[in-house]
Amino acid sequence: MDAVVDPDAMLMLAYARGDLAAFEALYARHRGMLYRFLLRSLRDPHRTDELFQETWSRVISARARYQPQAKFSTWLLQIAHNLMIDSARRQRPMAGGDEAEVALANVATPEQEQPDHALSEFERRRGLQRAIEQLPDEQRTAVLLRLEQELSLEEIATVTGAGRETVKSRLRYAMTRLREVLSE
Repeated sequence: MDAVVDPDAMLMLAYARGDLAAFEALYARHRGMLYRFLLRSLRDPHRTDELFQETWSRVISARARYQPQAKFSTWLLQIAHNLMIDSARRQRPMAGGDEAEVALANVATPEQEQPDHALSEFERRRGLQRAIEQLPDEQRTAVLLRLEQELSLEEIATVTGAGRETVKSRLRYAMTRLREVLSE
């Protein structure tokens, strides 16, 4: 990828040469997007804060090695995604049988809605958010990258380290599941 095409890549290269203002501009541009992606993916504000800081630490550490082979935002999301995977591997769920039963019972309990009640825009969005939260991790990540970050299949493949066809399949299964959940 030509660094001239992506102004963020130009900023990262400037930061690598010691321009601190370039880093500040990158941080200002991408902090909200990165935090939202982590929070929606992890659904845990504490872990989100930790991985948000760690992602930026990795950006700082990698500044001298940075090569603009993809858009800066794709590279940034790839770092965050890899950190989420590493974090998930370290934090296996420790729920006991009874605790798991209670958690599954609560998830399976649908909210009662009035049949003639028209959903407001907020309620529809919240319903979509809940449906996305129920997706398996890989599908949820692909959906969030596609819908919220507007990444292409190739960019999602780069971020997640999966093949293009795998990403396509994850999105197809996720969209089918979302349609099912939202039509209930």
